[in-house]
Amino acid sequence: MSLLPWPVAWQQALYGRAGFYRGIGPAGHFATATHPPTGVVLARALLTLAEREGAQAIVDVGAGRGELLTALRSLDAGMPLTGLDVVDRPSDVDDSITWLRSPGGAELPDELAGLNDTLVIAHEWLDVVPCEIAEVDDSGTLRQVLVDPASGQERLGDPLVGPELSWALAHWPAGTPGERVEVGLARDLAWSRLVDRLSNGCALAVDYGHVAADRPGGGTLTGYADGGQVAPVPDGSCDLTAHVAMDSLSHDELHTQRDALRSLGLRGATPPLAQASTDPSAYLRGLAEASHATTLMDPSGYGGFLWALRRVPRAGQHTADSGA
Repeated sequence: MSLLPWPVAWQQALYGRAGFYRGIGPAGHFATATHPPTGVVLARALLTLAEREGAQAIVDVGAGRGELLTALRSLDAGMPLTGLDVVDRPSDVDDSITWLRSPGGAELPDELAGLNDTLVIAHEWLDVVPCEIAEVDDSGTLRQVLVDPASGQERLGDPLVGPELSWALAHWPAGTPGERVEVGLARDLAWSRLVDRLSNGCALAVDYGHVAADRPGGGTLTGYADGGQVAPVPDGSCDLTAHVAMDSLSHDELHTQRDALRSLGLRGATPPLAQASTDPSAYLRGLAEASHATTLMDPSGYGGFLWALRRVPRAGQHTADSGA
């Protein structure tokens, strides 16, 4: 049995030469909020956010096969759009959309730099940035978890030390034997490097997440394939994801998706019944949009996602950082 630290096995399983994201893509296995039919409703809210923040361009980090970008383009023909993912430009992405190839995981291409007046969206990106997995042993020591990429079998390794131990003590203290910690340092650093690519504008992380008051004692690392949840085996056959400690990210605002979308004008209200007779087509469209909006704001589903917004002001301006 060949054992590797989880971040190494995870990186290879998702982004290696035969990694999961090099294949048919996430949409071939599961849907996210960026995919139809909810994608257009989400895109409309993000365009409202861009307008509110004064952004004149949008970058989608971890763009999959361009689903969110396609929805954005359908709503705004002139907004400069850029997608970033580990695959070559998908053939059905509109020619007006710039596409950058990413190395995968926390790494970003050199071309993504000096962004001005830009909204950078990282939708379900950080949850697939590999992070250290640690577990408390019988003596109360937090140890690195090692994994066999072929089988998913695990064994405890050396005690956690250095910056990752410091992160755990500060953000996810654990002392009960068997308790697991998904060390968010790698995600914090990836997020900071992404924010650093902005000369001015704002960055938005949208993800499965938790805050200090509700850290999951057993961890959240899991796999997804063929439309369902599977054991997290890092062999390239499934997506591997773990929820994000969203409050440890540098941020100016942190909200649930439900509250964030409501602040952007989304309500999920059905159109007036009288419209069914005066304009049946518009009524049916309104019903569909209300249904999709409700899905996006459902607190037991997408509405429970967390939105972390980080603003980068122009030189000479100032914005308070309420994050860690």
